[in-house]
Amino acid sequence: MLTQDNQSMKIKVGVLTAIFLLGNLSTVSAAPIYTFPVAGCTVTYGKYHHDYPATDIQAKKGCAFVSPVAGVIDEVAIVDKWSGKTNLGPDRGGLSISIIGTDGVRYYGSHLSKIEAAIVPGYKVATGEKLGEIGSSGSARGTAPHLHFGISYPTEKGIWWVKRGVGLESKGKTSPWKYLQAWQVGKDLKPKVVTPATIPAEPKK
Repeated sequence: MLTQDNQSMKIKVGVLTAIFLLGNLSTVSAAPIYTFPVAGCTVTYGKYHHDYPATDIQAKKGCAFVSPVAGVIDEVAIVDKWSGKTNLGPDRGGLSISIIGTDGVRYYGSHLSKIEAAIVPGYKVATGEKLGEIGSSGSARGTAPHLHFGISYPTEKGIWWVKRGVGLESKGKTSPWKYLQAWQVGKDLKPKVVTPATIPAEPKK
């Protein structure tokens, strides 16, 4: 038969056990919101792009392009229509994918060599889910394989000059480099996208 002291001791042990378990649970890291968009490969990338804010991430052909954030697939180009004779803006990305993240930001990857079969508009993706593979399609044909990576505010479909990448931060000039640096070392950093009152006109070149 348990004495009152024994019962009190069991209660104390139970409380201490619960506190210990809760303490352990609190130390478990939450799943990352963001991740670097190229997985399992050595990469290099610069701080600046040639004539608009974006980043070219150099990696071997076939390296995985993964979703940098959870979200929904926006647009997908599964056929490389680019021609050097016409150099049409909408075709320059070759095989490409854009995602609207749960953070309300659009992410774009292009010059791919392959797109996964499940990746179609409306498909929900998880952070780090494979979308396709690095390549040199579109206007990158004949160059070293790389992922063109752009961040922008969402627009209607077909506004390619915004989708490819726009300036970030308060002055609208920052490239994705700052965010890529953070995600590569496991830091969650949400892009600060500047949404203008009107969409800029389509560039002539």
